[in-house]
Formats: sequence, C-alpha cells, structure tokens
Amino acid sequence: MGDLNVSKLRTKKDRANYIYHLLNDIEALDLMIEKGLIEDAPIRIGAEQEFCLVNNQFLPEGKSLELLKDINDNHFTTEISNYNLEINLDVLELKNDNFSKLHRELDSLLEKAKKAAAKKGIKIILTGILPSLSVNNVDEKSMTNVERYSHLNDAIKQGRRRQSFDIHIKGADEINLLHDSVMLEGCNTSFQMHLQLSPKTFVDNYNWAQAISGPVLSACTNSPILFGKELWSETRIALFTQSIDTRANSYLLNEKQSRVSFGSNWQTGSITDIFKDNISRFRSFLTTDFTRNSVDMVKNGETPKLKALRLHNGTVYPWNRVCYGEFNGKPNLRIENRYIPSGPTTTDEIANMMFWVGVMLGKPKQYNNIHEQWDFKDVKTNFFNAARYGMAAQFYWNGKYISSYDLILNQLLPMSYKGLYAAGVSPKDAEHYLKVIKDRIKRHNGSEWLVRNFRSLLKNHKRFEAMQLLTAKMYEKQETGYPVSTWSMLHHTQDVPFIKNRFVKHIMSYDIFSVDKNDSIELVLNIMKWKNIHHMPVIDTNRVLVGLITWKDLEVYLDNTKQKHNSIGKLMKTDLITVDEYTPVETAKRLMEDQAIGSLPVIKNNKLIGLITLNDF
Repeated sequence: MGDLNVSKLRTKKDRANYIYHLLNDIEALDLMIEKGLIEDAPIRIGAEQEFCLVNNQFLPEGKSLELLKDINDNHFTTEISNYNLEINLDVLELKNDNFSKLHRELDSLLEKAKKAAAKKGIKIILTGILPSLSVNNVDEKSMTNVERYSHLNDAIKQGRRRQSFDIHIKGADEINLLHDSVMLEGCNTSFQMHLQLSPKTFVDNYNWAQAISGPVLSACTNSPILFGKELWSETRIALFTQSIDTRANSYLLNEKQSRVSFGSNWQTGSITDIFKDNISRFRSFLTTDFTRNSVDMVKNGETPKLKALRLHNGTVYPWNRVCYGEFNGKPNLRIENRYIPSGPTTTDEIANMMFWVGVMLGKPKQYNNIHEQWDFKDVKTNFFNAARYGMAAQFYWNGKYISSYDLILNQLLPMSYKGLYAAGVSPKDAEHYLKVIKDRIKRHNGSEWLVRNFRSLLKNHKRFEAMQLLTAKMYEKQETGYPVSTWSMLHHTQDVPFIKNRFVKHIMSYDIFSVDKNDSIELVLNIMKWKNIHHMPVIDTNRVLVGLITWKDLEVYLDNTKQKHNSIGKLMKTDLITVDEYTPVETAKRLMEDQAIGSLPVIKNNKLIGLITLNDF
C-alpha cells in the first residue's frame, strides 16, 4: 500500500504545498529523462508477496501487527486488512539463475513467517482471495491499525459523497452487496511483479505489457470464489475495481475512469505523459513531509526521491503501473504487474513471473509500435475475458480469434523462452519454470482446481463448512510445494475434524423461499407443496423479517376454497424467536427443543440471511 508516513490533505496550504512538489517532481522527471540520467541497463526484477493469516479453523486471523512485530524483518510490511501481510523481495539483476535465487529468498522469508506464526496458532496461505472469507471479515474493525489506511478509507468515502460502495459481480453465481468502506479491497492478495526497463523504449514496452495482459492472466487465475459464491476465474479484477471506486453514483452518464483500471487508450506520448494523465484524472488526498526541491536536486547532480509523485502514484491502481524508483543511488523506471494473484504455490508464482518477463523481453519486431496496429479495445476485452473465463477464454489476437490454450502453447511460451535466453537467464532455470506453465495449461490452474473441488464439497456440506474445508485442503496441498497442475481432486469426506466450534452458519440454509404478508393462502400452500417445505419466513421489500408461516398454520385451509384467497398477514406468527449466524449450534438446538419450534430464522441487522430447521441438525 506504499509509504505509511502520510496524512490527509486538509487545508488550502497543505494542498498548495503538495501540488507545488507534485508538479516540481514531474519537471524533475522530465529533466532526468532529457539528460539521460535514468538508468538504461541492466534489467532488474523484483516482487511483492501478499499472503493471508488463518487460525486453526482456517478462518481469517486478524493478528498481522502482532505477527509483524514477532517476525522483526524489514522485508515484511502491513496490508489494509489485519489478516494480511506483505513481503518485499530484494531487487535482482536479470541473469543466470536469479529466478531460482528469488524463489529461495521467498521460501526462506515465508518459512521465517511460518515459524513466528505457528507460535500464535496461525497458518499462512497464498491465495488470490481466501475461500473462507465472510462478509463479517470486511468491516472497518478488520482494518489494520495504521493511519494510512484510515486516511485512505476516509478520503475515498468523502470523494463518493459518503455513498455506499455498490458491489455487483456476476459469474456462475452472483453477488449484489452494498458496503460502507474500502475494506472489500482487503479481500485481494496478489503477487506483484516488477520489471525495470530502459527509458528509450519504455512507452512502447508499456503498450506491449498491456497487449499481453489477457493471455498471461488466463494462465494464472486463482481467485474464483468470494463469500462462498463462484464468480469470475479472477474475481480480484472486478472486486478491486469496485471496492475503491471514488466515483459517486448519479443519474448522469459517468464518463470518469476508475482509480483501478486497465486504461482507456494506448500510451503515445512520453513517460511523464503517463503520470500527467493520472494527475489530470485523479485528485490527491494524501500528503507527507517534503524537505527538498526535486528540480534543484537534479541540477545539483543528486537523485531525487520524487516523494509527491510517488505518493500520488500509490493511490492510482492501473493493472500495469509505471513506477519510478532508485537503486544504488541511480533513478530507474519499471512496470509493476498488479493483476497476478497470490499462490497457489511459490513455484507457481515464480513461474508466472518468468513467463511474463520472458514474453515482455521476447517481443518479436512485428509487434513494435503495437498501438498503430491493434485496437486498444480488443486488448482491453481480452483482459476482462481472461479475468472472467481463465483458460476457457478466447482472445482477439493479431486480427483473428484464438483460444488461450493455443496462443500460450504455440506463440507465447516460445516467445518467453527466446526473451529469457537473450537476457542471459540460465536455460535450466527457464526450462524448469516454463514447464510449470506448460503443465498448468495442459491440466488445470488454481481457479479451475478451486471451482471443481468447491462444487464437489457442496454436495455433502453446507456452504460455510465447504468454504473452510476447501481452505484447509488448499493449505495441505500448498505445503507440499508441488505446483497446482499436479494437485489431485479431493476425495469425498464427511469428516471435518478441525471444525470444533460449530455455529449456526455451518448448518443454515441460504437459498430460502420467502413470502410477502400480502401473498394469498392458496399461493403459499402451493409453494410449500411444490418445494416440500414446512416453514416460510415472511419478509418485507427490504428483507426485514416480519413473520413466519408454517404448514400447520395453513393446512386447515386445504379444502377451504372460500378463504384461500385471503392473505397470510393475519395468520403469520409475529412473536418470533431468532438467532444470528454465529450462535453456537448446540445453543440453537436447545432453544428449538425448549421452545418446541421446528425452525429458527437467522437474521443480521434485522434482515433475514438464513434458516435452520430440525433436519439441519
């Protein structure tokens, strides 16, 4: 999430000072490019690993700050959710076996975190979206207690004029959710990859990065499930876009671009034009301490940090982001690939990185100035097709449609080998990791494994239990270190030994038939017969529970044709006994026995979210 030492822009003086330094940074960057001060070579790589913390029940564990303190290593930092942390890996030159070296460093740092976590009963999981997440885990109470995140949350909500975030994602299932903070962003965990490039060809290479995003993503999807709903192959793409959208809803056609975006056009100007476009579209809402004038530093032969520009850049989230940095006192420019999810294993992640870097560097000459050959909207469509369908996607590539399978196997993998060899990467390294990609294409990737097994688990388990069980089995497979293409399907099991504290949420039914108090007795009787159900909640238009009707209440009207047209409003029970989703199962069972009732509505904020009957026990 960038620099943590920030504050909100509050006064005119704050804003004037910030804008002065922001524009000064743009001028300094232009000056460095003009003078040839930006490092041209060597090519370097780097990465950021986000990961999830879970307890022994495989549910999110909000102890990131405690664990960070125990790990005591500057490679680690916080994320917005208190059940996530991030590792910043060392920058390496692209040569020899440095991908293997990066892999060893990543495994070593994760092992360090696992040892510290084990002492607190915490497990570490690599996944794009944790399958066992619930809506209950994404409120502001789950925000990491660091000022930057609260400032970001407040500023984005203020920009939306305090309107709720309207989340709507449709796949095999569908989510419609109004949320009151940016915390849904915290559901997303990624493996962010950095590639330093020469400023001389940077803009053209940035366009190439955009062009290949769809096919690269399709091989790497790993986030198909959110809150127990099967959505996109890479649901992060839709969720991140909507969860920190600063645009307020209105009755006018909204032409503004989201802060999380694939972009709207090819880049055709200079490198600084990319930053200028972001500054023009998106206003700053954070600031920090500024002590030096960047232009003066360049003129004095010093390397400026461009703090204002980097701070603004850190609040804009294109899936391919241009970043300015410095290494050993020399300024550089790099592309940050933000669309690849975390997991399923570190082997898969390094393979994803090598595949992407290889394709970036192996670009055939025919694709130079691709912005003059391809329509940008085809490339953008390819990206969202990949996010929705993963390896089932079809792409419009070089003037014709081609499957993800054929494009990657026959064109992009050979291109990647060529680019890696030309950059001096060890053939042994290249062949090892690119074989991981090849095997995954021919078998299954992370999202396919998760979807197939979740569907299987749902045949014998209620949704919340299946979510926990899927997370547990993913963790077991992940710990072996073998790439996801080798993971077998799960065997049927009714035994869930790690779930010791069972709540109503584990056994309740979500797909509930409900009625309105104005519905007729005849209609409700027929629904009960058709669906073989004996209890029906009565709700209003806002899903607020207002009553309960049972078969016993209505069966006397089976032969009473005169009164069948009456509404159920006067027959329904209104003095209701209810529970919430985290009521222990045994408590709910005793309550039903003591009260001699056959069903218990489950409510949250007075709204019906589930139902349990005696059959559920």
